[in-house]
Amino acid sequence: MTFLKEQLLLARVLPVLIVNSEEEAVALCRALQAGGMSAVEITLRTPAALAAIKAVKQTLPDLTVAAGTVISTRDMENVAEAGVDFAVSPGLTRSLSECAQQLGLNFLPGVSTASEIMGGMELGHRLFKFFPAEASGGVKLLKAFESPFAGISFCPTGGVNTNNARSYFDLGNVSCVGGSWMIEEEKIKKGRWSELTQSVRQCLAELAPTG
Repeated sequence: MTFLKEQLLLARVLPVLIVNSEEEAVALCRALQAGGMSAVEITLRTPAALAAIKAVKQTLPDLTVAAGTVISTRDMENVAEAGVDFAVSPGLTRSLSECAQQLGLNFLPGVSTASEIMGGMELGHRLFKFFPAEASGGVKLLKAFESPFAGISFCPTGGVNTNNARSYFDLGNVSCVGGSWMIEEEKIKKGRWSELTQSVRQCLAELAPTG
């Protein structure tokens, strides 16, 4: 089993974060880790993202940190330099895949169709971000992918929430789900970190394996 799949299976939930400062990122990730999260995805959607990734990696070395919204080879090079554990993209191109391989960086590319999965398989990928999950067909489409794409795993992201996350986990080809439904913006703004930690614990408890 690859490092990436091991990390996603262990995490089960990959929180997708948009951070505005290094300080906010560290405090948020500390609260998430205290609640039981073993991995986070910090997206490249703010100017603070790269510095925040470096700060989190230095402060919380036991936390697996991914960089999200990697959409160019420059992004891939920047997040590799920042020390991320793996890169995540909403899509997949040959140049991104080859760049990650050259950098020795684990890469979770995004797909939403059978043709994209096949293209990714030709590039050596066996694990994909399924994005945008709900808008692309959600649980029904992933279930349809199980038979023709045996051995391929997914991390559905986009529209996943407390009401449907369990249904994704019931599928045999889902390793992890991504989203931010367990993170309330108001708690971040007001620095209510202990409350956020409790929300995360509750989220993970609800998604814990049964039987």
